[in-house]
Amino acid sequence: QVRLAESGGGSVQAGGSLRLSCAASGSTYDGYCMGWFRQAPGKEREAVARIYTVGGSTLYADTVKGRFTISQDNAKNTLYLQMNSLKPEDTAMYFCAAHFASSSAYCITYPRASAYFQYWGQGTQVTVSS
Repeated sequence: QVRLAESGGGSVQAGGSLRLSCAASGSTYDGYCMGWFRQAPGKEREAVARIYTVGGSTLYADTVKGRFTISQDNAKNTLYLQMNSLKPEDTAMYFCAAHFASSSAYCITYPRASAYFQYWGQGTQVTVSS
């Protein structure tokens, strides 16, 4: 059982930055595909970025590529999402999620749909004003 807890959301003006954190507990951190997702009111949940905990391979949505950076601190079992050059359309509830993956292929090369992620945090709100 993996427990995830996000923090770091808030309100910021367009062009600003925020860093989200996701603390994982309850299981070994290695061998998981960790992802950040977001969902705005009335919209479908969107995958933002993923990282495979062994080796650190990453994958980004086109909408955030070049602005967001996913990273991890394996010693602290913590996942991060550094968000720069924020836009009003980045406003959403952000969730971290995890699923076991035996290799990066099942996380990065052939990314799984959000329904495949077994573990989810409670979410943290990000609001970007224009």
